[in-house]
Formats: sequence, structure tokens, C-alpha cells
Amino acid sequence: MDLKIYDVRALSADAAFLIDDGKTSILYDTGFAFTGDKIAQNIKNILKDRPLDFIFLTHSHYDHALGTPYVLKHYPTSKVVASEYAEKIFKKPSARATMTELDRKFAKTCGVSEYEDLSERLHADVVVRDGDIINAGDMEFLVIELVGHTKCSIGFYLKKEKLFLSSETLGVYLGANLYFPSCLVGYESTLNSFKKVESLDIEHILVPHFGLLSGKEVQRFFKNSKSINSKCNRAY
Repeated sequence: MDLKIYDVRALSADAAFLIDDGKTSILYDTGFAFTGDKIAQNIKNILKDRPLDFIFLTHSHYDHALGTPYVLKHYPTSKVVASEYAEKIFKKPSARATMTELDRKFAKTCGVSEYEDLSERLHADVVVRDGDIINAGDMEFLVIELVGHTKCSIGFYLKKEKLFLSSETLGVYLGANLYFPSCLVGYESTLNSFKKVESLDIEHILVPHFGLLSGKEVQRFFKNSKSINSKCNRAY
């Protein structure tokens, strides 16, 4: 690939990767609220004086989206891209309160007890649906709805580079052949999401909480992750 992908997570449990082609930069998910400032600093160490152009959010869960307002403190011109369903969730005070509560509970397990609450600033600038195209400089991404983990889950396909930015609907990979299903909405919707993505020409896949898989690793990921989801479905 001509572009570079950087791991800018503050913790291994974070979800935050920087995609950069030298002209345009994209943050793929923003991690926790309590790690948001650190993630922004990690980005600054890479981009230096360049701006962060876009933030792509795969879904509305706190470990993927709640770091957004903290990153925006450092990069206020970044355009936040999220699904239509995610935007509705961001606008609900009750949903933001739940996200904040979960974030604070996990922060305490990491030794962090005090940090600013910016959850009211969580928003989307660019609201997308299945099939939409996002033009990010020279990069053109196809938005793919991936219902299964949540109703608001989406992925992003960069055809030129044969790169897919995945969501947890397709499972979580932690390395060492450890795959975890993330089917919360329903098995059939998850299976349909797999079918959508498997029809694409993919040589590289960016997996949440893990990083980049390429070549034969891509098909291995799809095969094993789908198998784990099927086994869990049969168990229930």
C-alpha cells in the first residue's frame, strides 16, 4: 500500500488507528474518553504540524467513540464521520450518560479517577448511510452498513488500496489465534454483513483493537471469525 497505518492507541483495549497517505489523514475510531488526550498526542507525534482531516467512527460504543471530543480539542477542524443511527445515539443524553458511566468504570481499573467530561460534545459532522462515498483527499471510501454488533456499525472500503476498515460486527481478533464474536444484534444480520464484505476484493483489513492484517491473514480472519460466530449461534 502507498498509505501508512499507525497504531495510536494509548492502551491495548483502545480502538484508534491513524491512516495517512502523506496528504490526508484519517483517525479510525477514537478510543475511550480517558485516553483521548493521549491518543491526540500520539497523533501529533506523527503528523507534527499537519492537521487531522477526518475521524471515521465504526459505531457508537464508548471504547470506539467517546474519545472524539478530546481529540477534537487538539484538532478542531477534523470532520467526524458516523452512521445515521450513531448520530441519533450521540444526541441522546441517556445514551451519553451510559457511555460515560462505562468509561469511568474502566478508567478506574486503569488507575484513572479524574478527567474532564466532554460527552456533550460528541457529534457527527458527516452522517453516512450504506453505499455512500466519502472523498478524503485522493482517497475514496465506500461506506458499508454492518449491522450485527450494533445497529449503527459501519465499515469503510478503499478500493484503490484493497483496504477494508472493519467493525466489530465481523469479530475481534486479539492475535495468537484468539477470535471473539461480537454478535449483539442478531446472528442473521451478522452473517449478512459477512457476505457483504466477502464479496469485496480485499488484500488488507484493519481490525478494531488489533491492527492490520494482510494477504492470507485476511481470509484466515474471515474464516475463523465466521466460524466462531456460527458456533456461538448454535450454542444458543
